[in-house]
Amino acid sequence: MDVKGKRIGFGLTGSHCTYDEVYPQIERLVHAGADVLPVVTHTVKMTTTRFGEGADWVERIEEITGHEVIDSIVKAEPLGPKVPLDCMVIAPLTGNSMSKFANAMTDSPVLMAAKATLRNHRPVVLGISTNDALGLNGVNLMRLMATKNIYFIPFGQDAPEKKPNSMVAYMDLLQETVECALEHKQYQPVVIERYKL
Repeated sequence: MDVKGKRIGFGLTGSHCTYDEVYPQIERLVHAGADVLPVVTHTVKMTTTRFGEGADWVERIEEITGHEVIDSIVKAEPLGPKVPLDCMVIAPLTGNSMSKFANAMTDSPVLMAAKATLRNHRPVVLGISTNDALGLNGVNLMRLMATKNIYFIPFGQDAPEKKPNSMVAYMDLLQETVECALEHKQYQPVVIERYKL
């Protein structure tokens, strides 16, 4: 299904090293005609790392989407009943946020937006970026994979020799995954050899 005219929430969590892969995909959605509403965690907004300053990442996503970021749980809650989304994307989704989402914890604007979207039986698309997907967080990954209306951007091990438990989504397939999710289908294959791509 085409994303043109669709209202898509786009949540960012604190995997700062992945933003350079994600932002071109946000631009791609906007160019395809989607109305993208950005949602960020406190970590995204307030943290400065070697990958950049939080304020700069926020400013950039606002410029791309034409919307101010949703940066509080209170601002995110209406995305369920009052301003329903056609789809909610979280990319990157850290292991920390993944574990909270899988266990029904809602302590950030991004997780509130995702929960509100699921409440409306609309798709939530996840782009994981975690050093622990094949470790203790594996149970949370599988729980989410088995949850109705949750779909995954294809992912794989990004550095199996140095970080054998790490898995990261192949963000170039974000829009294709969203298009399938809008038809309540999972883009396939889900597990890929990412490090060779």
